[in-house]
Amino acid sequence: MAVKYRVVLLILLLSGGLVQAGPAVESWHTSRGAKVMFVQAPELPMVDVRVVVDGGSARDGGLPGLSQFTNAVLSEGAGEWDAGAMALRLEERGIQLGSGSLRDMAWISVRSLTDADVLAVALDSMRAVLASPRFDKDAIERVRQQMQIGLRHSLQSPGTVAARRFYRTLYADHPYAHDPDGDDASLAKITLDDLQRFHQRYYVAANAIVAIVGAVDRKTAESIAEQVTGDLAVGQHAPSLPPVPTVSGGELRESFPSSQTHIYVGQSGMSRHDPDYFALYVGNHVLGGGSLVSTLGEEVRNKRGLSYSVYSYFSPMRVDGPFLMVAQTKNDQAEQALKVMRDTLARFVEDGPSEDELEAAKQNLIGGFPLRVSSNAQIVEYIAMMGFYDYPLDWLDTLTGKLAAVDVAQVRDAFRRRISAPAGIAVIVGGNG
Repeated sequence: MAVKYRVVLLILLLSGGLVQAGPAVESWHTSRGAKVMFVQAPELPMVDVRVVVDGGSARDGGLPGLSQFTNAVLSEGAGEWDAGAMALRLEERGIQLGSGSLRDMAWISVRSLTDADVLAVALDSMRAVLASPRFDKDAIERVRQQMQIGLRHSLQSPGTVAARRFYRTLYADHPYAHDPDGDDASLAKITLDDLQRFHQRYYVAANAIVAIVGAVDRKTAESIAEQVTGDLAVGQHAPSLPPVPTVSGGELRESFPSSQTHIYVGQSGMSRHDPDYFALYVGNHVLGGGSLVSTLGEEVRNKRGLSYSVYSYFSPMRVDGPFLMVAQTKNDQAEQALKVMRDTLARFVEDGPSEDELEAAKQNLIGGFPLRVSSNAQIVEYIAMMGFYDYPLDWLDTLTGKLAAVDVAQVRDAFRRRISAPAGIAVIVGGNG
């Protein structure tokens, strides 16, 4: 039997009360074992379908970029349609096909009108893309070239270079270490067999989440889920990822021909099911998540003018994602900016936020939440994420209550236990590197 909870859009009123209103989230499994997450949204004659697999770059093995390469090739021709025919088929009917790959996950998405003829083409195309990609030689080489050009362009940015170096240093031999974009050597040697093996292993029903949001009823949603996954092999879920290694602190400097220096400072952070999730998340909003109105923004930018931008964030994943402080500054101010960032973190870890700072952060997060789930496209991403990380179906329903319950003592305790200050890995890339 399916379980349902409301997805609650919570609006913070002047009185401090919360108004709850929203659609229902339902979940079940297809006949082949794919997990389905569904929200009925009858306001517009549209439907969004997003199929997510545990097949992100953490599954690349010894071929960095393989997940993204595979994902990009899937929509370059499938079934009886080559890339050109597929693009024309979708464009003529206003159907939007999308795809992407991160460290944990990869996905294929489709947006379509609910008109029966249009929707039939959208779902038929998605089914073919997921289960029957053509892997045409010209499509593979086109994607390879696009990825290589994109990679070379991105490496012209000191920020990209710093981020890639930070992940390599923090994660060492862990699957999270390399960038989803891959590297030149790996992209050059990925073969047809590599792409097909990756697809056959990870694009299977047991490894898939189907998220559906739109103007369709439960019976139609069941049919949609069965149709888009109906040709997938049952397969097996991807294995658990290893724990993140312990890496000591240090500083890495790299010279780069730029007038600005990019600073990345951080350490291992938290996972999606971390018991300190809400204390760390809300606390970070005070520290650096609120950008210019944050503690880092005040100390680094507003008081001292040391940075064009400075912020911090946690990036929770299957296993511990990073905690990062990031700044962009003039080359001759890099050392001072780095010191202020570390000093600010050390004071925050020791003292925590004030009551007023924490209350303002909670109001900002809670008050802004409805905007983050204000469209079908946003809701389908949220419920796909919930299904992927095995969140309870009432996760959105209880989210703002959990944010509101965080207090100063919890934030201080979590940061003192979890964040090392001023230690941590620092990567500095710029003209004076």
